Amino acid sequence: MLKREIQKRVNSGDLLPLMEEFYTIQGEGFHKGTAAYFIRIGGCDVGCHWCDVKESWIAELHPPTETTMIVENAARFSDTVVVTGGEPLTWDMSKLTKGLKNKGLKVHIETSGAYKLSGQWDWICLSPKKMKLPKEEIYEVANELKMIIYNKDDFRFAEEQASKVNKKCILYLQPEWSKREKMVPLIVDYVMKNPKWKVSLQTHKYLNIP
Repeated sequence: MLKREIQKRVNSGDLLPLMEEFYTIQGEGFHKGTAAYFIRIGGCDVGCHWCDVKESWIAELHPPTETTMIVENAARFSDTVVVTGGEPLTWDMSKLTKGLKNKGLKVHIETSGAYKLSGQWDWICLSPKKMKLPKEEIYEVANELKMIIYNKDDFRFAEEQASKVNKKCILYLQPEWSKREKMVPLIVDYVMKNPKWKVSLQTHKYLNIP
């Protein structure tokens, strides 16, 4: 009965499977260089083979944590919060974002868009994956499109996804970290030929910070 009650509270967003939370510098995309409090939520079935946080995939490994406690922790550190995963939209983000915004915080999400959009967001970073495509609704509200480039076919996929987002969405190509030496020259060449795109790098890894 206790386990069922906990799952009910997780499903409602009162509790969330919290993998980790930390204060650092946003390393990627439009807000790179910005101090931000990261909330990493466990649970993801998208299954990217190159994922660098595969330990986030199994939600049951991460303790169901009171959403109110997550909010209080975040409010102590920064005015910008980034919710990531895993795939945070696996869960209902409404109560988390309401709590964060009630504290006057700017709330960002990094998502594959594979699940229905929930919550109130100041910035949506959409990073589509071939294995489980985004819901159509998120293309219209995405602020930035971050395409991970692992191989040459990913340029084709990037263009396919770029054709679906709204006109204000900022377009980024980012090398997958393990392939960066091979892919960076290709990305640079591609962006120079197709300047609607911008280059994104995982600068936090160069800075050796979380």
